[in-house]
Amino acid sequence: MNSTRLLDDVAAVNLPRQFGLLEKTVEVISGSDAVHSLHVRGSLAAGTADRLSDLDFIVAVHDPSFGPFIRIIDTLMSAELGAILPGWRDTIVARMGGLGYVFLVPHEGKLHQIDLYAVPVSRLDTVLAQTKAMPVYQSDGEHSQRHSQVDWLINSTLERPYTAQELLVEILVLGHMIRKRITRGQRYVAYAEMFALHTATKNLIKTALTPGSAFYGWYQLAEEIGATPMGRQCLADLDRLISGHPIPTADDLTAALTTALDVAERAAPDAVAGLRTAISAYWHYLELM
Repeated sequence: MNSTRLLDDVAAVNLPRQFGLLEKTVEVISGSDAVHSLHVRGSLAAGTADRLSDLDFIVAVHDPSFGPFIRIIDTLMSAELGAILPGWRDTIVARMGGLGYVFLVPHEGKLHQIDLYAVPVSRLDTVLAQTKAMPVYQSDGEHSQRHSQVDWLINSTLERPYTAQELLVEILVLGHMIRKRITRGQRYVAYAEMFALHTATKNLIKTALTPGSAFYGWYQLAEEIGATPMGRQCLADLDRLISGHPIPTADDLTAALTTALDVAERAAPDAVAGLRTAISAYWHYLELM
């Protein structure tokens, strides 16, 4: 089915500045033979979007193609839409039977957030029952049958620990999200996401310096990480990070991101080196928000 009429339905509800990016994203993702259908959810579906709203998609993928689609999703978003970072495997989105990813994509001089919740077609009805969504694309073909490996792939992906580079991407994505909360005056959400940024920084330190840690969360950090000079410096940076204002201002956020990147440079230099160009672009766009 042609997506034009479905996109017109979304536009009739609300025409945000991001609509051009919405059209382009639908065109890119629907161009994959793996994709059965696309739905928009969140503020765009509800008609409450503002200039900072993210584009929030449910991407229904034919079950046998789910694994290959997930493996190429970073390349697709980077090559076709210019995403500046690999997708963050979203830990905030509700677990509805699929895998969530967050991308930061430039459009008309600004950086926008695109959330993709990829779900096997066999689970699409379950997902749609849990969230308000509007269809923007539907393929003409019938959907495939459930594939036996899909459950294993989703569960193993959700359970796999983050690498240091993935945690650095999480920190940067959270920084973009927090900046939106500050601009909108969403104090409680800014507080929650700032704590998530602190936790991601702590996790990066542990992943880089004590990958075999037997301790959970924030326990035994001083005893375990503080055993080396580098570890003690990372903990000093973490102390400075968590001692900031719990509800950040824009200046607080800049200071927090600077500290988190200092930690990453010290503890996981290879992770920073692999994203150095992306980090420069990120700072440029963050200042334009």
